[in-house]
Amino acid sequence: MIMDINPILLASAIMVASTPILLAAIGELVVERAGVLNLGVEGMMITGAVVGFIAAHETESTTLGFFGAAVGGAVVSMIFGLLTQYLLTNQVATGLALTLFGVGLSALVGQGYQATNQVPVTKMPIPLLSDIPVVGPILFRHDGVVYLSLVIVAAVFVFLSRSRAGMILRAVGENHDAAHALGYNVRRVRLMAIAFGGACAGLGGAYISLARVPQWVDNITAGTGWIALAIVVFASWKPWRLLIGAYLFGGVTALQINIQAMGLDIPVEYLSMSPYIATILVLVFLSGGRAPGSLGRIFHASS
Repeated sequence: MIMDINPILLASAIMVASTPILLAAIGELVVERAGVLNLGVEGMMITGAVVGFIAAHETESTTLGFFGAAVGGAVVSMIFGLLTQYLLTNQVATGLALTLFGVGLSALVGQGYQATNQVPVTKMPIPLLSDIPVVGPILFRHDGVVYLSLVIVAAVFVFLSRSRAGMILRAVGENHDAAHALGYNVRRVRLMAIAFGGACAGLGGAYISLARVPQWVDNITAGTGWIALAIVVFASWKPWRLLIGAYLFGGVTALQINIQAMGLDIPVEYLSMSPYIATILVLVFLSGGRAPGSLGRIFHASS
């Protein structure tokens, strides 16, 4: 039996599917604008997913679950921060190790929660706006984390383009030696950016395990952190383009799920890989822009 796709429900589902990747990507964008390349986004996301799930289950509060996930992601990110900023380890190798650490830690910690029922995430329809035909169901009938992700993107845009602190962060990312010579604490700026990126990644992971699935299974993030890294490049390190990239990927994800539900005779493996193929194609044909000048470079305070 073939079912029709409801465009309003599809558009609403796109926002839900895009939220975890948008959160992880906006955090990584700030980290990279500070000149740090953290490939451990997947590890921080899956850590946030398991910590958030356990915290929400034990406290029966999804709010505390999301808060715990943000803290968990930030704490794990500090491992990366201390290793790369003080012990001066290679950022690429350390980020990859962080992902492996997060995947293994989450599998160990989450062993007893795989068959556990979860506290539902409460929808927060916005009064009056949610009653607008067509637009209301699409934009204004979601849970608080969907709205929070959009607020974070807007706040990051304002922070990077309008604030003095944002200017300092961009200066550190462009030329950390010059920023250091001007008296800015490069390590402190980068550690704060890394912690913010870890908290956003943790929130994104928790959104998958608490709202989008919702359950805990091993490897629940399924490569979302890697897609977030790719979308930062696609966005040319600009928050508004990041929003487009995240919703593009979320749109393909939601569409392939709806196509499966329609019962079309298309192998499920092809549909499952379609979001990742779409991301690769977008990167190849549409990505551009110059990366921050000091991205991935080790900073020596004595230099």
